[in-house]
This record gives sequence, structure tokens and C-alpha cells, in this order.
Amino acid sequence: MDFAVALADRGRIQRIQIIAVLAITQLIGWGTASDMLGVLGRVIAKDLKFANEIAFLGAGLALIVSALMGPLVGKWLKRFGAVPVLAAGSISLAAGLALVGSANGAKTYLLAWSVMGIGAALGLSAAAYTAIVEREGGGSKQVIGSLMILTGLSSAIFWPIVSEFNDILGWRLTCFMMAALHVVICLPLHLLALPGRTERVARAQAAVDRGPLNLFPAQRRSAFILIALTTTLFSFMGLGVSATFLALLHQAGTTPGLALQLGSLRGILAISARLVDMLLGKRSTPVTTAIAACGLMIMSTVVLLTLGGSVAAIIVFVVLNGFGAGIASLARVLLPLSFFAVSDYGRQASRLSLPQNLANAGAPAIFTALLDHGSVNIVLMVIILLATMALASAVSLARIERRGTTQLGQPLTISTLSG
Repeated sequence: MDFAVALADRGRIQRIQIIAVLAITQLIGWGTASDMLGVLGRVIAKDLKFANEIAFLGAGLALIVSALMGPLVGKWLKRFGAVPVLAAGSISLAAGLALVGSANGAKTYLLAWSVMGIGAALGLSAAAYTAIVEREGGGSKQVIGSLMILTGLSSAIFWPIVSEFNDILGWRLTCFMMAALHVVICLPLHLLALPGRTERVARAQAAVDRGPLNLFPAQRRSAFILIALTTTLFSFMGLGVSATFLALLHQAGTTPGLALQLGSLRGILAISARLVDMLLGKRSTPVTTAIAACGLMIMSTVVLLTLGGSVAAIIVFVVLNGFGAGIASLARVLLPLSFFAVSDYGRQASRLSLPQNLANAGAPAIFTALLDHGSVNIVLMVIILLATMALASAVSLARIERRGTTQLGQPLTISTLSG
């Protein structure tokens, strides 16, 4: 009994250590990558004498590079593990930020963001979640959920910090300072502070090398396609709505001040939704989370579309959409863990990042065009269409999951293959 208690205590300490290390490095990663443009984008554009659009095009270019790197990063994660990939990400992000700080025109600026895209592929999201899965195995949901709650605060933490340093040092030295954070803090934490992979998880991986479900090859292929479709739609809707949220609320009938307050509330609700889903534990699976996210997004949009721009309808839309977006982002990360082996998580998650990041790159421009050249109602109908497609895909995943669970106890015979 004492031995079991000691093992449980050791497991809790390891989880706290994993969350602490990755929360620090991911907060720095997101805060100094995409988030910093919210403060420095226009400042850089003015100083380098190019259009604001060019400044923000850098982030889109980084997403495309990161997307194209995804499959290769997946192979590296499977072959070498998360730690060397995360370390390479720290070095690449540092180099990219140093290049941004050294830029003397649009070409060198965009080149710098290409390097940032490589760093993002190596050092953000997929590699961090793979590090958790390598150490926690199939029971990674709560650790990943905790990390996502903390990293969701990156802009709230880094916007004032970056703004303050820009006022004191200027944007170039601020970029060099952010680059130093990756070398001085993130790199040592990745290499030295992450706990090693435990024997318990290694044995568990060997035991479930086929994956948590007894899926046949055709079912695995179908599951991957459906996961890719569901998560890409979540990415496209999430970033597209976020990029146009304030303008959408304003055109729906709110004042600019109320739109800003409700926009801030949406971010808080998204984090709260992840916490609620995490607290549900095993009562909520990634598939049911995905279905619930689709339902919330559809309901929120139908309310605003049918009840018009009343304040009550707008508040209901913000609350339901915020919760839906929060758990959709959690489902996007966890769905591969429900269908594929722990040892294959990094490869599959990185493969999925290709369509997700390509969707992210185009979503803000597409949603902005729909809103500016169409109307609020057109945007809302597009959201309903996309969320309905995601719901159909998630329901199909639920059917595969149910069949895989039924097949778990069955030997691989001709009868089960034909069933």
C-alpha cells in the first residue's frame, strides 16, 4: 500500500513538473510568436515603411511553412521523441525573432517569419502535446487540458509585457529580448527539466501498439480522414471567428465598447469550457467533446440568426460560441489519442497540422471578406454549414469508435473482418 501511495505521489509530482515546464515554454512560444504582432505589427510596418498588411502577412506565411513542415516533424517526433524536437524549436524561434529584429525591409521581414514558421512547427503545440503523451500515455487528457488552459492566457500575459518593452527599448531590441528568452529559458527547460519517459508508459505503449481501439486498417484510414476533416473545420471556424469577432458583434448591433467586453468574455469562456471538460474526466471523451462543440456552435449561431441583433441574443451567442470554441480546441488536440497508438501520437498530430494550419492561414481573410462584402447573416450561415459538416464527421467518428470498442475483445478472424 505504501509503495502504491509513493508511486501515486511520484506520478502527481511528475505531472506538475511536466505542466510547469511546458506552460512556461509554450507561453513564451505563443507570446513571442503570433501574439506579439498584436502589439508590434503596425509599429514594425511604420518603421520599415511597408503596409500593415505585410506585417500581418508574416504570421500567415509562418502558418503555411509550419503546415508544410508538419508531416516531416511528425516523423522526427516518432523517431527521436519530443525533447530534441522541442529544443530545435527553441533555437529556430530564437533565430526567427532575431531575424525579425534585424529586418530592413519587406523581404528580410518575410524571410524571418519563414524561419518562425519552422520554429512553430518544431516547438509549439504538436511537439509539446507529444511530450505529454510520451510521459503520461493514454491518461494524458487532464495534463493536456491543464496546459491548454494556461497557454490560453498567452496574449493576456505577453501583450502588456511586449508593449512595455517596446516603449522602453524599441521594437528591434524587444525582438532580440524575446529571442533571448528562447535560448536562456526555453532551451534549458526542454533539455534538462522535462522528466524522462517512465517504464509504466513504455509498457503501456507496447501493450496498445495497435491503438486504444481494435481498428482494422480501413477503419484507421477512415478515422484519420474524419479527424482531419473535423479538426480542420474547427481550426477554420475558430480562427476565422476570432479574427472578425469584434466586427461581427458590432455589425450585429452592439456598441464598440460592448463588443470589446463581450470579446474578452469569449476568451474567458473558452478557457472555462476547457476546465469544465477536464473536470468531467472519463465521462467526457474527445469524440463526445467534439460533438458537443459542434452543437454549441450551431445553437449559438441559430439564436443570433433567428432572434436578430438584440442584446440578449448577442450575449447568448457569445456564451455558447465561447464554450463551443473552447472545447473544440481541446477535442482537436485529443482526437488522435482516441484512435491511434500512444507511440504514434506525435506523427499523427503533426500530419493533421498540415490541413489545420493551411485553414488557419486562410481563415481570417476569408471571414473578413464574407463580413465586409456580404453581411453578418452570411457569416452566420457559413458557420452553421461548417459546424454541421463537423458534426456529421464527429458522429461518424463515434460510430467507428463504437465498432472499435466492440472489436476489442474479438480475435482478428475472417468473420470480424467481414463484420
